[in-house]
Amino acid sequence: MQDGLFKPDLRKKPMSDHFKTIFKTFSAEIIEKKSRFIATITPASTEQEALDFIKSCKKTYHDARHNCSAYIIGTDGRIKHSSDDGEPSGTAGKPMLTVLDSNGLYNTAAVVTRYFGGILLGTGGLVRAYTRALEKCIESAELKTMFYGTKIKIEASYTDAGKLQHMFSGEDITVLSADYTDKVAFNIIIPSEDEAALIKTVSEMTASRSVPEILERSYYTL
Repeated sequence: MQDGLFKPDLRKKPMSDHFKTIFKTFSAEIIEKKSRFIATITPASTEQEALDFIKSCKKTYHDARHNCSAYIIGTDGRIKHSSDDGEPSGTAGKPMLTVLDSNGLYNTAAVVTRYFGGILLGTGGLVRAYTRALEKCIESAELKTMFYGTKIKIEASYTDAGKLQHMFSGEDITVLSADYTDKVAFNIIIPSEDEAALIKTVSEMTASRSVPEILERSYYTL
């Protein structure tokens, strides 16, 4: 079932027809040689949202030794950034960014907070700890795949509406709404690559009595 739209800049065709992201903010933690690592991950559709999230985590865990971060923004992952926040260079933020990248997560920001436990971990130990904390968080979090689709309105007579409903069901097409007046008006959403085929099918099924109207192109989830 469709549960929401994420609207990109529609002045140009998106680089990707789908991407994975986080459904909602989630946290998980591990203990490594008495140091506590708290990983928090959240959806972020803009770089400013990612920066606001990092700022919020630093406020929440203001007494922690480090709040390291990484984020990938854009439906094609065009904006990537990481911060070690005082840890030795390359031991925290970069490994976290690698975890996000390897999981194919876009429009996603992550912070791993460290409460120092008094035992030095060394560079290799830090890389493993930050990596493991974020991986555990992602494994436990709810992920979703966003598909680039087209929202279409189709008005039909009651006779044609039955045929269309049967087609929607058989093709597993998401029906957002159906309004019944003197006609039936369906709002549906389909992968944008299927636009031409859908328009042709509707025209053939209704003998051109129904002409699909394209309302918008957006990212959506099933």
